[in-house]
Amino acid sequence: MSAPMQSRTTAAYYIQAVLSFALSGAALGFGIAFLPVEPWTRAFLAVGLLWTVTSAFTLAKVVRDRQETTDLVTRVDQARLDKLLAEHDPFKVEGV
Repeated sequence: MSAPMQSRTTAAYYIQAVLSFALSGAALGFGIAFLPVEPWTRAFLAVGLLWTVTSAFTLAKVVRDRQETTDLVTRVDQARLDKLLAEHDPFKVEGV
C-alpha cells in the first residue's frame, strides 16, 4: 500500500502565513477604523473586508478539498493497480 500523505508545508511557512494574514487584517481594520469618512462609509468598507476574508477562506477550502479528492482517487486507483499486479501470474495459462 502507498505511504501516508505527508504535509507539504513547513512550520515556518505556516507561521509566516498566519502572521501575514493577521497583520494584514489588523492593519486594514485599523485603517478603516481611523479613516476620516462618515460612519456608513466605514461600515461599508468593514463589511467589504469581512466578505473578502470569508470568501478567501471558502476558496481555500474548496481548492484544498478538490486537491484531497484528487489525491484520494489517485491513491485508490494505485491500490487497485497494486492488487491486480500482485495477483497476476504471467506464466498462468487459461483453460489448461
